[in-house]
Amino acid sequence: MLEWKQPTESRLRYVLFPLAILYWWLVFLRNIFYTLGFFISRKLPTKVISIGNITAGGTGKTPAVIYLVKLFIKNGIKVGVLSRGYGRKTAGTQLVTDGDRPTDSWRNFGDEPTLIAQELPSVPVVVDSNRHRGGMFLIKNFNPDVIIMDDAFQHRAIERDVDIVLINSQDTRAEHKLLPYGFLREPWTSLKRADLLIFTKSNIKKPATFLIAMAKQTNRPWFQSELISGRATAIDSKRKEANKGMKILAISALGDTKGFIKTLKNAGFYVVDSMTFVDHYDYTQTDIEEAKKKIIRSAADIAITTTKDAIKLSQLDLSGLDLYSIEAEFKLSPENEKKLMDIVNV
Repeated sequence: MLEWKQPTESRLRYVLFPLAILYWWLVFLRNIFYTLGFFISRKLPTKVISIGNITAGGTGKTPAVIYLVKLFIKNGIKVGVLSRGYGRKTAGTQLVTDGDRPTDSWRNFGDEPTLIAQELPSVPVVVDSNRHRGGMFLIKNFNPDVIIMDDAFQHRAIERDVDIVLINSQDTRAEHKLLPYGFLREPWTSLKRADLLIFTKSNIKKPATFLIAMAKQTNRPWFQSELISGRATAIDSKRKEANKGMKILAISALGDTKGFIKTLKNAGFYVVDSMTFVDHYDYTQTDIEEAKKKIIRSAADIAITTTKDAIKLSQLDLSGLDLYSIEAEFKLSPENEKKLMDIVNV
């Protein structure tokens, strides 16, 4: 089984530290070149909002994108979503959905854009590693008032009007070291480029003191958000819901599998075993067979996965596996939602 988001073992940290220093210099020089204008950032002819992070996954970007799009729609704002499409088998500009027709295959677009398209049936979603080209495609074909770029804080080739950076409230000091020594994509000082910082999953665990202190040092506005679990419904029938108190096998391939387990426990389920894989893992039929064995060994009633993982798992033969997916909703307080709208100023 492939584990993800585990702190580097102490004896390996000393070996990886020089690589982290080298990585720091590369990031530093790249940002300096953009700041001084040696690297060019191009402007799209519409408002652009980036939702990103500075750690390697696990902050809850996809639920945040879905939340922000729904908030804009509620306020009469026409939105398009632009993503790189990590892990897809295609190249170039790909239209995940035009806001009308359903998505084709997650392999063509990546798991996260496919999930976004499914959750936002009236919104055009495009994937392109060349964000300017993908953005121009959205503008030409759909003329949105605003484009939301998913996972784009490090993608400085495109200018953005608002940079929102998410920080997982569960992060520890050990994790906040530069890759590959830790999980930071950039030093904390890079957050001064952001317009807003949002701590995610604060209902699972309040942000540590060091996280709050570093956020304050950026002199940027910040507030907390929650990740609320919803219904757990059978993948083969959305009318069938799991009951609280059930013993479950948890299956996930996320940047924050610990957070997923805590969410299940908070939702009232008894997690008796788990299967965790690296983020964006491509499940196989062998994994399904292993899950069946684990359910028998652990005496679990059912297996529960995430909505993102369900996109991939539903393409396999699930015969004999009682598999459910659980909804997860990004949520701000009414006060912070108003602050957010004031900052984005659409």
